[in-house]
Amino acid sequence: MANKAYSVPVEKGKSYNIDITGLGHSGEGVGRYQDFTVFVPQALPGEKVAAVITTVKKTYAVGRLKDVLMPSPHRIIPECGIYNECGGCQLQHLSYQEQLNAKRQQVVDAVTRIGKLPEVKVHPTLGADNPWYYRNKMQFPVGHKNGKVVVGCFTQGSHDIVDTDNCLIQHQINNDIVREVRTVIDELGIETYDEHTGQGIIRHVLGRVGTATGEVMVVLVTATDRLPQRETIIERLKNKIPNLVSIVQNVNTVRTNIIMGNKTVTIWGRDTITDKLGEFSFAISARSFFQVNTTQAEVLYNQAVQYAGLNGAETVIDAYCGTGTITLFLARKAAQVYGIEVVEPAILDARQNAINNNVANVEFIVGDTVDVMPRLYKQGLRPDVIVVDPPRAGCEPKVLETFARMEPKRIVYVSCNPASLARDLAVLSSLGYIAQEIQPVDMFPQTFHVESVAVIEKKPQE
Repeated sequence: MANKAYSVPVEKGKSYNIDITGLGHSGEGVGRYQDFTVFVPQALPGEKVAAVITTVKKTYAVGRLKDVLMPSPHRIIPECGIYNECGGCQLQHLSYQEQLNAKRQQVVDAVTRIGKLPEVKVHPTLGADNPWYYRNKMQFPVGHKNGKVVVGCFTQGSHDIVDTDNCLIQHQINNDIVREVRTVIDELGIETYDEHTGQGIIRHVLGRVGTATGEVMVVLVTATDRLPQRETIIERLKNKIPNLVSIVQNVNTVRTNIIMGNKTVTIWGRDTITDKLGEFSFAISARSFFQVNTTQAEVLYNQAVQYAGLNGAETVIDAYCGTGTITLFLARKAAQVYGIEVVEPAILDARQNAINNNVANVEFIVGDTVDVMPRLYKQGLRPDVIVVDPPRAGCEPKVLETFARMEPKRIVYVSCNPASLARDLAVLSSLGYIAQEIQPVDMFPQTFHVESVAVIEKKPQE
């Protein structure tokens, strides 16, 4: 008997009424039409919407929100005037408390469906006191549109630049930088980069603000070594940007979507700005990693230290340690901490951060965690606690297996991706370590991103 031909109940270009039942991993509404999944950006759970289908696949479709027929009680008017064009935020149309609830639910769903661990307690999301103007780092593309210089975010799913004057999630100083750089480029007639032709000079503008110190850095990413009218640009920025201590040129000559190139030159002032997390000071260069929400980063790190349960006598491994921020927080409470990171410049920053903060009970190791952890195990290192903060993809199985062989009493897992967290918790469960509880933290209000911290303990011997 021949198989029945597969068909979908929606057609591209047509409008359908869809009941929205949940939120997807990118903040879009998830609904069903005749039992067929349809994703609708800017639709909310509990709503009935009219959506025009833009993409059709075998198992799902994507629709553009045409009309909200029955709105959610949690729907609000977005604060940002360019919200519907800009791709920087995804949840401004949802009340902040419901954003926090949705982020917790994202973690619950992942742990239940992917991890198969429904018994793990997931706490309410720790929200920000102020969910606006929190980003201490800005990186916006620069271009031309209708004969004018434009600086801002890309539209959702494209490389069209939405000209931005006042981004509501950027620190206000970063907004000042955007306005002034746009004016300088325009008035001096400096050519902006065209990614289609590979011609032009100014590609991106970056701003970094020390939230605690107020120090400011401006980075101009150029497609050429030469920056026309460099001295005039320097003088203009010095006179217009409050607390400016550093102006940097980064050169990226490659036709790529990667923002920064390998060559970085300080053209005025210092190489770094200083910011603080808790009691620690950090020197931040143009290319340093530093959490973009300083206030919530402190909440996240304090949660990780609390879950580590240290009393001052422990040996701790901090895997994927970056520039050593969590490492220093752990070192306050531990006897010895080992930080592991594959990016050598990050380790150099971490070592300098430890020196600058007079922290001596840390050792930073350059290398891939998948290689370093087995080596440390063979050398006899048996940590009491392992803290891990991996990239979005999570940990490789070999890393998790080495964690288990080291037999720490506790593992603290800091995650920026509920799906990979849930997968790794399932692996650790099979290796004798069970997640006790998870604390989501809202590091990026108005967006779909959620960070979380899980505490995982060794199963008792039967």
